Amino acid sequence: MKKALVNGKVITPSRVLDGAAVVVENGKICEVSEDGRIPSGCEVTDCKGLYVSPGFIDMHLHGGGGYDFMDGTPEAVEGAAKAHMMHGTTSLVPTTLTCPDEDLFGFFDCYSEVKKKMKDGPDLLGIHLEGPYFSMEQKGAQDPAYLKKPSPEHYMKILEYCSDIVRISAAPELEGSLELGRELVRRGILAAVGHSDACYQELVPAYECGFTHVTHLYSGMSTIHRRNAYRYLGVVETAYLLDGMTVEIIADGKHLPKELLKLIVKTKSNDRISLITDSSRGAGMPEGSEILLGSLKYGQKCFIENGVAVMPDRTSFAGSVCTSDRCVRTMHKTVGLPIEEAVAMMTVNPAEVMNIADCKGRLVRGFDADINIFDDDINIKHVMVGGEFRF
Repeated sequence: MKKALVNGKVITPSRVLDGAAVVVENGKICEVSEDGRIPSGCEVTDCKGLYVSPGFIDMHLHGGGGYDFMDGTPEAVEGAAKAHMMHGTTSLVPTTLTCPDEDLFGFFDCYSEVKKKMKDGPDLLGIHLEGPYFSMEQKGAQDPAYLKKPSPEHYMKILEYCSDIVRISAAPELEGSLELGRELVRRGILAAVGHSDACYQELVPAYECGFTHVTHLYSGMSTIHRRNAYRYLGVVETAYLLDGMTVEIIADGKHLPKELLKLIVKTKSNDRISLITDSSRGAGMPEGSEILLGSLKYGQKCFIENGVAVMPDRTSFAGSVCTSDRCVRTMHKTVGLPIEEAVAMMTVNPAEVMNIADCKGRLVRGFDADINIFDDDINIKHVMVGGEFRF
């Protein structure tokens, strides 16, 4: 039976259609009616003037709901995925940490099992390898014991074992990284610049070899610096200069302050900016919760305070506890973007980056019926995945 979402404020990439309706059937959107008219015989849901948007797409997250994807169990993968779905994430890309190879391959197996068996959850788009090919100078929270330069012997073993990898973040200035970039392009895998100390002169050749995206802009990367009397641009400035390069930002309002978020949207074309949570297991958990940063085996104790995870001595953040609805809320309410632009950064833009823009990210006829219904404060009221209400 066809389902119709009526009396909603339907968000498109360029405007909001007040009083419009969205009709879905067999998991797909079959009509968007600006005047609100729907076919007879539909199962009707009255949206009561709430916003109706495409489902959010999070292409960089590590966990949520008390689970980390690297915990090593299918229950953790499914639990984290469903925790984010409650906040409007209908499609996601589980992300790894730098770790021993045996743990990495164990996660691959867990992911494969959950992808086959999970019911009533969000879409799993594939795996994001964050590491181990990172700069020691920009390692951040990545375990330095397992950092390495990319070698064909290592990454080909990974790529041949796991066909679910859709994205790899690496430092392109490392020896062997350009060859890695070319191999990823050949396989249709997104090559992203992450935890990198590269300068402009190193990053431009990498961009030409396929490193077209920047992982969490401003976090774990070089900026302008001096060598003797001369100034050199870092990853941040190069990302601004290269118009075709896309970036992602942790829009929790903590990792990047309001003023910096405003600078990013003023400097970089908005259709090149995606929002991510980069969330730890603390996403969706209450203030004051004590959590582990990382896996159960190797994680560090930290706690949630003022909407972000912090180390016990409060000298540094201990990862994001953000959810997708909060990202949109930050860009709309704090930064001041129109709602359609904020939503596009969590839907249209990541769909483009992940090469799924032909089926996700927009409320368009023939696209997947992944839909959120939320209020003016971006509080999620209902989530639909593949034409079925999850709540």
